[in-house]
Amino acid sequence: MRLILTLALCLFLPLSALAQDTTEQPTGTITVEDSASQDAAIATRIRGILGELEGFEDVTVSVSNGIVTLRGTTLDAVTANRLNDLAGRVEGVVAIENEVVETTDVVERLNPAVARFQSRISQLIAFIPLALVALLAFLVVVVAGILIARMRQPWDRLAPNKFIANIYRQLVRLAFMIGGLVVALDILNATALLSTILGAAGIVGLAIGFAVRDTVENFIASIMLSIRQPFRPNDTVEIEGDIGKVIRLTSRATILLSFDGNHIHIPNATVFKSRIVNYTRNDERRFLFDLGIAPDADLAKARDIAQTTIEALPFVLAEPAPNCWLEGIGDSTITLRVTGWIAQHDTSLVAARGEAMRMVMAALTTEEIEMPEPTYRLITDLDGMPSGKKTTPKSPAPPIVVEPTEVSATADKELSRIIDDERKAQSESDLLDRNAERE
Repeated sequence: MRLILTLALCLFLPLSALAQDTTEQPTGTITVEDSASQDAAIATRIRGILGELEGFEDVTVSVSNGIVTLRGTTLDAVTANRLNDLAGRVEGVVAIENEVVETTDVVERLNPAVARFQSRISQLIAFIPLALVALLAFLVVVVAGILIARMRQPWDRLAPNKFIANIYRQLVRLAFMIGGLVVALDILNATALLSTILGAAGIVGLAIGFAVRDTVENFIASIMLSIRQPFRPNDTVEIEGDIGKVIRLTSRATILLSFDGNHIHIPNATVFKSRIVNYTRNDERRFLFDLGIAPDADLAKARDIAQTTIEALPFVLAEPAPNCWLEGIGDSTITLRVTGWIAQHDTSLVAARGEAMRMVMAALTTEEIEMPEPTYRLITDLDGMPSGKKTTPKSPAPPIVVEPTEVSATADKELSRIIDDERKAQSESDLLDRNAERE
């Protein structure tokens, strides 16, 4: 039964009252003489001090032989503990008996909270005009930055293309926004918050940067490609094994049109790090093909015939000059390599190569230069062949046409027309500039 009563007493007893005896007592030399007038003076002095302070209205003071006894209630334990410090500083105090406890009166406990709430509301109302002035200053600076960023000049003149000009505009807007924030915080006398805000923004930006590293890398590559301009619209390029004509360069990818009419999107980060082969940069472009010659043929004559035939073709340029040579020896053939140069802006490469191949083969056939044929060993039983069976002679081969045909770049011009139509439809998203300096 006693155990139950003890537990109940511990539960309902204020925790602050249990901690009163842990405070320090005054130190110093205790006088031998006792004076009732001194005790009254100590009590009067302590009462006067507590009367000037808030929160000690319900505290009583009594002094006997220099021992101060404090009784009553306070709002919280912290206020009660302050009594020891105050009483201990009064001259002549020998010891302190602090029997003050924390009040349990609901009204007394809520009154300070209501007072603090009212005080904060009053401060907020008084702060509203200053906050409105700070907000107005922030908006003025931000609007000024937006108006300056929207101007065409000097950003279009300073930037190499529209994409970089838009980046300049975004940086101007950001700078004015930060400037407006600094002005507003300075008006509110809260510039110390700026370092906290910038630090938090830096940490968030670092985390986002790691999360979207590929996107950031692609964006930076887009900036570099828009400045370098390694190709132009309609240029035939090879990137990472993909060959096609350039349609446009966007802020995310380079778009090619393959010769089959398919769109190829290559991320700009890949384009920036890859080997780019630009077939359109120079007008002169070389084609080549290999022909097999029989080992027992006149190889020098075959080479001269091919050289003469290539030089006579109207679409083959004289400079750089065409060339022919023996490239290699196979099992049953000698490889003859033939090369020639064309003006690719006016002549189709694939058509010119095919026509040159046809003309050289026709010339070699006319001069009875044999082409190698596969050799097979055939074992037959002549005795078992039916009697009276006759072989049918082969029909003569049709005559070979030796006049060159048209090899103009008609197909390439059709692709160029498709690309021009697509570029006109989406001209705003293109970062390529025909007039920009090449890399």
